[in-house]
Amino acid sequence: MVRVSRQRSFDRDTALESALLEFWRHGYEATSIASLTAAMGIRPPSLYAAFGDKRRLFATVIERYRHTRGTFSTRALAEEPTGRAAIARLLRETAAEYSDPEHPPGCMIISAAVNCGPESADVQEAMRGLREDAKAAIKARIDGDVAAGLLPAGTDTGALAVFYASVIQGMSVQARDGIGREDLERVADLAMLAWPGEAESPRQAARGATA
Repeated sequence: MVRVSRQRSFDRDTALESALLEFWRHGYEATSIASLTAAMGIRPPSLYAAFGDKRRLFATVIERYRHTRGTFSTRALAEEPTGRAAIARLLRETAAEYSDPEHPPGCMIISAAVNCGPESADVQEAMRGLREDAKAAIKARIDGDVAAGLLPAGTDTGALAVFYASVIQGMSVQARDGIGREDLERVADLAMLAWPGEAESPRQAARGATA
């Protein structure tokens, strides 16, 4: 007797999207297999057969997030002609994305593995690594402005990258607390005043007017 293997009776992409939203809303540790299977519309054996365990499913949905909703940040940093323009665009688009009512607020990579116990330390470390990569990408664009002579040679590009990464992480927390797009855009505009030379221009204009 020939045994015919049963094909999966669910759509993989739809199931992954449901799992992504579940992890995004509740975080890695608070999301259970029971809540995942309920959201995905499958039984636990199907989840394990198709995606492995919870950790591997989480890693898969994080990759999905990075290559779907998370691509706005990569594009912002890659497509603008200067570091300043890239970071200004990144902050404005962050305000829009993090407050978009079409999905959970904030950034999944920032919020989904914040409070993890020792047994999930590897998950937390993986998310920290992605945030460090994002910070390094910001620093690279600032370094580019220094190399191009758009910023002074002595600019502390590392500290500036930490500052903008911190602003973005704070915007994620604020969005999860219910702050809307307009207020987040104000944060983005204020953060750009920290760009070297930006805060000096109003004073310079005032001196010129009284000269």
